[in-house]
Amino acid sequence: MNVRFLSSVAAVAVSLGLIGVAAPASAQADTAVDVAFNVGVFSDYVYRGYSQTNEDPAIQGGMDLTAGNFYAGVWASNVDFGDDTDAEVDFYAGYRTEVQGFAVDGGVIAYSYVNAPSFTDYNYTEFKLAASRAVGPATVGAAVFYSPSYLNEQTLYYEINGSFSPMNKLTLSGAVGLQTYEDSDEYTTWNLGAAYALTDNLGVDVRYHDTDVDNVQNAEDRVVASLKVMF
Repeated sequence: MNVRFLSSVAAVAVSLGLIGVAAPASAQADTAVDVAFNVGVFSDYVYRGYSQTNEDPAIQGGMDLTAGNFYAGVWASNVDFGDDTDAEVDFYAGYRTEVQGFAVDGGVIAYSYVNAPSFTDYNYTEFKLAASRAVGPATVGAAVFYSPSYLNEQTLYYEINGSFSPMNKLTLSGAVGLQTYEDSDEYTTWNLGAAYALTDNLGVDVRYHDTDVDNVQNAEDRVVASLKVMF
């Protein structure tokens, strides 16, 4: 695990906690730190159309800290890249607000990989800007992610997404994304699925993933099922 990233997140968490302690009583409701956890079991870990576990199951979990409009968190999953890399650990922080009826989210994500061979240079950072708007029972949105150095290349990922709740506890959602590289070929990925809330804290999701990448097994179409608990 990358200690530098862990220290940064710890510093954010401490800072948020101090804000909550030092704030006047009238403002504590907006600055108190809320903590949430999630754990999930997935039949495959698919990220932007590619299996990160060589098409094997994954166990994932994370912790989120929220204080007013600010948030920070850590998330982890097992991975299988065919080398000694054991897990992905992501640290992130950002700010959410509303502008003219749009929910806006800007943040940064640090991806780190446990036991990755030194020559792989897997670790990288992305900056995110996303916006969405609710229209009745539906929500539509768009996002862009920029990395100054992913495997020594600048990259941009563009996505449009949407969700719709036709009935209580059921949500249909999908997304289409374009991954571009400074010096490599771009590709398109998409997913479509349904999530159902079994309880207030337990949900199941079944999702179809695909890309336009040819002759790469980990980028072929697949259906992923998951069970996730939040507390």
